[in-house]
Amino acid sequence: MSEPVDGPVWVGIDVGGTKVLAGLVDATGRVLRTARLESGGPRATEAALEQTLTDALDLVCEGVTPHGVGLAAAGLVDGAGERVAFAPHLPWRDADVRARLSSRWGLPVALENDATCALWAEVEHGVLAGVSDAVLVTLGTGIGGGLLIGGRVVRGAGGMAGEFGHMQLVPDGRPCPCGLSGCWERYASGTALEVAAEGRLATGPAITAAARAGDELAVAALADVGRWLGVGVANLVSALDPAVVVVGGGVSSAGDLVLAPAAAALRTHLLAARHRRVPDLVVAHHAEHAGVVGAAALARRLTQGSPAG
Repeated sequence: MSEPVDGPVWVGIDVGGTKVLAGLVDATGRVLRTARLESGGPRATEAALEQTLTDALDLVCEGVTPHGVGLAAAGLVDGAGERVAFAPHLPWRDADVRARLSSRWGLPVALENDATCALWAEVEHGVLAGVSDAVLVTLGTGIGGGLLIGGRVVRGAGGMAGEFGHMQLVPDGRPCPCGLSGCWERYASGTALEVAAEGRLATGPAITAAARAGDELAVAALADVGRWLGVGVANLVSALDPAVVVVGGGVSSAGDLVLAPAAAALRTHLLAARHRRVPDLVVAHHAEHAGVVGAAALARRLTQGSPAG
């Protein structure tokens, strides 16, 4: 996609376990250009991954100089926004990502967790404008999350809040790339969806398309992921009591095929569901561009001297 560039722009790069999605974004959150490349996953080297990020940046910036770049990383980012401490689906381990890439590109760089970036996108330009208390859950290769409490994005003492995907839902359950077992993302994510489809349909988009065409296995796979999504969300609602739960990431494109079973499971597993307000489950406005838009928003705040919090 490509639109005319008029005025100041920033770049957001969403660095996931399977893809790198870069976007040129204006001050209103409009995505003007995008470039999509394979990330290489955990088997890639740091050097190879960072070359891929550079290639993506070059593609979206052809003929344009951005004011800064935001990186939305699928991993644990330290409180200072300097390092990726650990990324289960990427090669970064205690990596000084921000300084390294800022030096390489000659541009200001903001670094944040991908789901926190997605939350920023919805707060500034999406469904959470004016909302004080919310939870965002992103369903991609794994599960990420973001917290909005009292109108503030909450990052935690070490900057690593919101790693909902690694809550243990099933003791001694499926092994997770993080090194634990029974993590929520092993049961409700794009990866879990492919497992539920029994290998017959290789990708999430193919499963969603087949389900919409009436394929019973695909419908059942999405329903299974939706049920597990609802179980995990029930735990989050019990702990945090948000007004709304936003579901983003690639799996959210299935809409009610995954959200309807999730909403049913939420009501089944939520404490005192009949005696309280059960929050709505809504799809993120920015869908797959949420990380890009949020990362660009943080880069804009960085270059304009606005605090990210």
